[in-house]
Amino acid sequence: MFSIERKKDKRIVHAFTHRCADISNGVNVATADFIQTFVAEGTPVGRDSNGLYHIVKTAEVAIAVGTSDTTITVKKGHNFKVGEHVFAKVGGKSYTITAIQTSQTDNSLDVITINTTLGIAIAVGSVIAQGEKEGASAGAYKYKPIGLLGESYDVQTLSNCPANVVTIGQVKAANIPTLGIVADELKTIVLI
Repeated sequence: MFSIERKKDKRIVHAFTHRCADISNGVNVATADFIQTFVAEGTPVGRDSNGLYHIVKTAEVAIAVGTSDTTITVKKGHNFKVGEHVFAKVGGKSYTITAIQTSQTDNSLDVITINTTLGIAIAVGSVIAQGEKEGASAGAYKYKPIGLLGESYDVQTLSNCPANVVTIGQVKAANIPTLGIVADELKTIVLI
């Protein structure tokens, strides 16, 4: 059914300075992964075994995490859900999220509780990422990062999001979500 939606445009600062290669004709990104209504340019994506693309979920750590902590305080804007797995180091520990709550001291932060400690210290500004499974050495991406979204998109419910994915390019790191450990997988993306 045809519908018209009225809304104001948001000011968007573009992140890419050079786009040398992208995926021809774009891709479809699964919106079931999202809890946000907006996905930013420069968000990493990966492909599942059926060819559908998914965001590589990450969250920037806002308060240093100790080796025995089971709570991780992160900046809002992530897309994590209870029941998903997180890790901080590829090949390291990956454990399940048991709760996500808004910080009582700062509304711009979320506190993610996991069922077991990740066993490493995580510095402020580092990133945790969505893991495929749980285990003491199971730290691996659920969807291996292959590129970054080339534009920002509003997320429509009940519909996959057609998107432009850049696989080779140069991007301003300050204008995209913090990549952290994900940047190591994106060898053809240069951060400036």
